[in-house]
Amino acid sequence: MGRVSGRSCIVTGAARGIGRAIGEALLDEGALVCFADINGDQARSVAAANSERAERNGGRATWADVDVTSRDAVRAMIEKTVAEFGRLDVKFNNAGVNKPMNFLDVTEDNWNFVMGVNGLGCLIGMQEAARQMIAQGGGGKIVNTASIASRQGFDNVAPYCASKWAVVSLTQSGARDLAKHDITVTGFAPGVVATEMWEQVDEDLMRIGASAKPGEAMEAFSADILRGRVATPADITGTTTFLASRDSDYMTGQIVMIDGGMTLV
Repeated sequence: MGRVSGRSCIVTGAARGIGRAIGEALLDEGALVCFADINGDQARSVAAANSERAERNGGRATWADVDVTSRDAVRAMIEKTVAEFGRLDVKFNNAGVNKPMNFLDVTEDNWNFVMGVNGLGCLIGMQEAARQMIAQGGGGKIVNTASIASRQGFDNVAPYCASKWAVVSLTQSGARDLAKHDITVTGFAPGVVATEMWEQVDEDLMRIGASAKPGEAMEAFSADILRGRVATPADITGTTTFLASRDSDYMTGQIVMIDGGMTLV
C-alpha cells in the first residue's frame, strides 16, 4: 500500500478497460488520479464512481475530456490536473484504437486514424507531460502502452502493429532525451486482454472474414499463451503501478511484456 501515495497521475483512455484499471489501481495506492478520455461523460462517471475508493486510500480522483491527437486538448487536460493536484508526476499515454482490415484493403483513412491516435497521440502526450515536469522541477515518469503487436506484425491489423512499434521507438527516444531532466520513460506491452476493445476487434475480424464466429479470434490469438488463459486488466496493473512508483526509478527506455508468455523476446 502507498507506493504512489500523493503522486499526481494522468491516465488517458481511462473511461474503460485497461486504462480504467490502471487508474483504479493507482487510487488503491494513494495516488491522485485524473481519468482522461475522449468520452468525457464516461470519464466523469468513472471518477465519480471511484471517489470513495480514492478517499479511503488517501488519494483523489478527477476527470478530463481529451482528444489525444489535439495538442491544445492535451495541454488543457494537463493544466486542469495541475490546477487540482498541484503538479504532474506520472503520465500514462494509454489511449489507443484499432480497426482491423485485411492487409491489401488497408486505406489511407484507416492508417491515419490508427497512427494518429496511437502514434501521434503518444508523441504529443509525452511532449506536453515532459514540458510540465521540466517547468515544475523534480523529474517525473512517463509510461506508454505498447502491445504484443509492437514485437511482431499481424496480417489484418498492420496499422495497429506499426503504431505500436512507433510507441516503442518513442519510448526509447524520449528516454534518451529526457534523462537529463530526471524524467524516465517506460512502457508495457499487453497481450490478449479481455476488455471492451477486444470485443470490438473480435466483431471487426468477423466483419472482414478473418474469423467465423464470436470469440474465435481471441481463442486463436490465445492458443500460444504459456499461462494458458487470456489476461484480465487486473493482470496488468501490478506492473503499471510499479512503473509509476519509485521502485522503478532506475528503469528507463524499456518495454515490459505482460502477455502471459505469448511473445518471447
